[in-house]
Amino acid sequence: MADCEPIAHRFMDLTVPECAYMFGFLQADGHLAKGPGQKGRLTAEINARDVELLREFQKLTPYYSSITERTRSTNFAGIHNSATWTLCSLEARTRLNELGLPYGRKSKTIAPPQGDFSRRDYLRGVIDADGSVGCTGKGFPFISLTTASTAIGAYLCFYAGKVTGTERSLRRNARDGIYNILYTKENAQRLAADLYYDGCLSLERKKTAADSLSSWVRPAGMRVAPERRRWTAQEDRVLLRLNDDAAAARELERTRKSCHIRPWRLRNGQAPAPAERQPTRPPVLTGGLVRVSPSHR
Repeated sequence: MADCEPIAHRFMDLTVPECAYMFGFLQADGHLAKGPGQKGRLTAEINARDVELLREFQKLTPYYSSITERTRSTNFAGIHNSATWTLCSLEARTRLNELGLPYGRKSKTIAPPQGDFSRRDYLRGVIDADGSVGCTGKGFPFISLTTASTAIGAYLCFYAGKVTGTERSLRRNARDGIYNILYTKENAQRLAADLYYDGCLSLERKKTAADSLSSWVRPAGMRVAPERRRWTAQEDRVLLRLNDDAAAARELERTRKSCHIRPWRLRNGQAPAPAERQPTRPPVLTGGLVRVSPSHR
């Protein structure tokens, strides 16, 4: 499609929900490539059944772009039908690159945009590209994200923490260095309802799956895991001052085991030191094991 409908906002204005979604999707599943001189192109290839999403991207883009389809053999399926959206405009590519879509390999370096952006729409784009929504084999609702980016993983944990009240530890998979972030049951229901609201731009099949999660009801007799008691900066200071597991356990009304493990986590950077806490904003993360608490607001 060579022509598209005019849009009433600047290209990739991330305060516009549809643009924020599109940018999140492209960060996770798009590819920005350089050519000779000022040539280059942005491509996004998805399953042909989802081609309508690429047509929506065309409508949001005031530059010429094209959609092509192809059929090929893959290691995962004998025949795979895909659709690819291609955008070559230098002005468009420059804008996307300035916002945080790197040229070339990007899986570990992408990060949420700086400045104002529509947060839940951005995260829905990332999840539509690199996540899953549905029910487990046992019928429990779930929403998950697989990412190599510490910044993206941490931001999802931070945002989901505010929505669900659930704290998550961010740890890379030892085999391939990937983060696998998972929310289940009521937490998945709350997060899916927030991200996949009525009328939002999304992959239709994932929107349908997200809507279906609301029908799940916890079976009678299924226990609810108790909420984890989080360490405060004041408790950490008491723990370090006493330097005695038993004494700290008595004063803080915690177990000796937790008072034994916590100093090790503080010494090894697996928990922020009391003086380094910045509860007014999400932490800036660089890798390793990170605990992201919803109390960082």
